[in-house]
Amino acid sequence: MEIKALTRESLSGTLPERRRDSSKGDYGRTLLLCGSVGYTGAPFLAAEAAVRSGAGLVFLGVPRDIYEIIAVKLNEAMPFPLPSENGMLSSRSAELILERLEKCDVCLVGPGLGRSRGVSEVLFEIIRNSRVPLVIDADGINALSANINILDEAACPIILTPHEGEFKRLGGDLSMGREKGALEFVKAHSCTLVLKGSGTVIAFGDGTLARNTTGNPGMAKGGSGDVLAGMITALLGQKIPLKSAVSAAVWLHGRTGDLLCEELGEYSMTPTDLVYALPRAFKELSAV
Repeated sequence: MEIKALTRESLSGTLPERRRDSSKGDYGRTLLLCGSVGYTGAPFLAAEAAVRSGAGLVFLGVPRDIYEIIAVKLNEAMPFPLPSENGMLSSRSAELILERLEKCDVCLVGPGLGRSRGVSEVLFEIIRNSRVPLVIDADGINALSANINILDEAACPIILTPHEGEFKRLGGDLSMGREKGALEFVKAHSCTLVLKGSGTVIAFGDGTLARNTTGNPGMAKGGSGDVLAGMITALLGQKIPLKSAVSAAVWLHGRTGDLLCEELGEYSMTPTDLVYALPRAFKELSAV
């Protein structure tokens, strides 16, 4: 079983040089669906990470209950309210989301959405109808765990980003090791899997594997995954090939954490620090 190590050198040329005559429309229309009452940090982190990762336009759908809070937090990303129930997305929001999705290049579902029937129904409708890459993270994964076979109805590339606990809830098997378990899962469900943790493992639909070489324990804080999800989504929206986009986002995420560790130490660095330090890692990789 061959495993590619993700390094600065192996990812050389992943980030294309931007044309001098380009505009925001050339760098992706990104749709994020995040947040619920009590979880207003997740949409902020995912949206800010997407902007910092080069997305041309970032649209952020949130439950109406938290719209005003999110609108105050964000400057570049464009939040919009969606029908909600008990502080979470209502199933009534599905139609509005699908209308927006028709004009977007990629979609993220999950960070901070909470767990409810409405959230699950929205996710399943998006899986059935999306024609653009779909990144599923956090509470999107929790919803998916109740109906993993819905992936058989997908007509778009699916990227799942679970930590080990979420992976097990999806039915993943770690008894044979992270790499083998990730590969077997991808074979069974025709998706791309980012199995997060120390030495994050990525399994692709073509049967190839990659392992990350960056990152540190200082990143083990709530919100770090939201940053990564926003990064993956933004790079996919810029039409960078899927394998390159996912691999680069994972490496850049960890490299940013390593740069912060050198500056702030493992105890005090935060996911918000990650967002604001992303340009340093992007600049490094762009120069290779």
